[in-house]
Amino acid sequence: MAGLRALEERRSCECRLRSDRALGSLDEAHAFLRARTLLTRTADSALPSLFGACHEPPYMEGGRGFASWPATKYPWFGELALRDGVYELSIHRGKSILLVAETAALVDPLCRAELESREAGHDDFARLLGHLKQTGPSVIDDVKLELGWTPSRLRATRGPLEQLGALVSQSVTVTTRAGSHLHTSMLSRWDQVWAERSPGGGLEELVVAGVRAAVVAPEAEIERWFSWRWNGAGSLADRLVTDGRLRRPAPGWIAARERERPRKR
Repeated sequence: MAGLRALEERRSCECRLRSDRALGSLDEAHAFLRARTLLTRTADSALPSLFGACHEPPYMEGGRGFASWPATKYPWFGELALRDGVYELSIHRGKSILLVAETAALVDPLCRAELESREAGHDDFARLLGHLKQTGPSVIDDVKLELGWTPSRLRATRGPLEQLGALVSQSVTVTTRAGSHLHTSMLSRWDQVWAERSPGGGLEELVVAGVRAAVVAPEAEIERWFSWRWNGAGSLADRLVTDGRLRRPAPGWIAARERERPRKR
């Protein structure tokens, strides 16, 4: 079990689980995201978490939901999502996750397959995606007005599309005719966010990237990290271990294979 302990110590450092590794600035948080390649908002799994790395008391001690978020650093997640090369998706089982370009390329075939499947139908999913294809990315109020939809109808339609990556929502601030500022969301099709098809990627590669970001993780949870289901024979962990992409440092635990170092000449 010495190997597992070493991995847990490395995880504690690299995923900033120790208070002495707390994030001190937004730029430091951005560097953390680039290093891990993906970040969840809250600490809800072995995947590295932005709020978990802040080590700041919550807005309300003992509170739930928003009240449990860091008292002053809670805006960092949304602010990181606005930076170049950062992508916020709802593919963490419907929860937000931040990706860098490297990991966004891995989800591209998954998101694109969902997009192409949904827009081929004859339902509200297809109608919303077709509308955005014609108009381009649009703020929520414009979509409701142009489609003649109620807020509940739009929510019921966009939710499943966002969870599977076909639709992307980005927070924006718009100026009203009265000169005030309104916080809303811009809706885009995935192919309007990521224009060119990635040559590789898929669920297996995405999970490997997640394990690498986490350093070590409970084997039982890796199939629950993302919205897509593994439909292969056996477990996803067995498949990735057999293929040599992951390893088991101890029963019930999974870690990435060490990357080979270049040989010295």
